[in-house]
Amino acid sequence: MKKNAALIITSAMLISVLCGCGNDNKPTETDAEVSAANTEIITRTPVAESFYIEEISDEIFDRIYGRSFKENCTLPREDLRYLHVLHKDLDGNEHEGEMIVNKHIADDVLAILKQLYDADYPIEKIRLIDEYDADDEASMEDNNSSSFNFRFISHTTKVSKHGLGLAVDINTLYNPYTKIVDGERIVEPVTGEPYLDREADFPYKIDESDLCYKLFIEHGFEWGGAWEDRKDYQHFEIPNEKIAEWYPEN
Repeated sequence: MKKNAALIITSAMLISVLCGCGNDNKPTETDAEVSAANTEIITRTPVAESFYIEEISDEIFDRIYGRSFKENCTLPREDLRYLHVLHKDLDGNEHEGEMIVNKHIADDVLAILKQLYDADYPIEKIRLIDEYDADDEASMEDNNSSSFNFRFISHTTKVSKHGLGLAVDINTLYNPYTKIVDGERIVEPVTGEPYLDREADFPYKIDESDLCYKLFIEHGFEWGGAWEDRKDYQHFEIPNEKIAEWYPEN
């Protein structure tokens, strides 16, 4: 891809030079436009162009409606943003990624994911959870990183932080959620149980020495791995106090 882009740019510059040979080197308006276009091609990098934020288009909305954007969703569509990013897996292979987050954190999350990409930080998958029919367990078992998925907190009318698009989960299989309920340990995803030993060495692990952890904390997020009553090692969320400013009715 990069070699092709370089070839196109070189060819465009060569054509520009050849076109100017027959006019005594007197620049015309057309020459100036070509020169400006060439400069723009050279200065705009494919990587920079691949990290961007958009409002939720009709096309994107069709993909999420009835899945992550449930029919009873109380969060306005206008409060969501679509992120397009690049990321690298453990082997250094580059992939395109998509994520939907709340508009209030879109710039922060995009910046974090760009910094992780630049640092070759491995994230296996960043897909819309709608590709898993908005099934959290299926998404987590596939080690998918995601954010928005509308739902209420069980037995309440309070929207969860993922339901607001104000929480992000990263490398979910290797950083599971766990809690003791009625004497029984709950693990989500269930296939993440081998990774509850946080002293062990394994890929994609998030801890307090991890770059992913440090960047989210710098941008004002809290880490679920620091909670006392439960552990959610994959999970970064906006503090309640800040959410109350944006959604006082929630």
